[in-house]
Amino acid sequence: MALEKQVVIDKIEVSEFGQIRVRQATRIIEDGKVISTSFHRHGLTPGDDTDGQDQRVQDIASVIWTPEVISKFK
Repeated sequence: MALEKQVVIDKIEVSEFGQIRVRQATRIIEDGKVISTSFHRHGLTPGDDTDGQDQRVQDIASVIWTPEVISKFK
């Protein structure tokens, strides 16, 4: 009986106004089967600092958050 904890960013969404929503899943796995999953969500708005975010979130923000999008959001 081996237990494993797996933490992954499993969903990244972009809203019509450029906000990025991130969902992190924490899974407890026993003998290869997921026995528990919990979620943590957070959001970023155009122009927010993305340091420390998952690289995929940073990549999306760098493409989506043009100067026009940031100024329209503010």
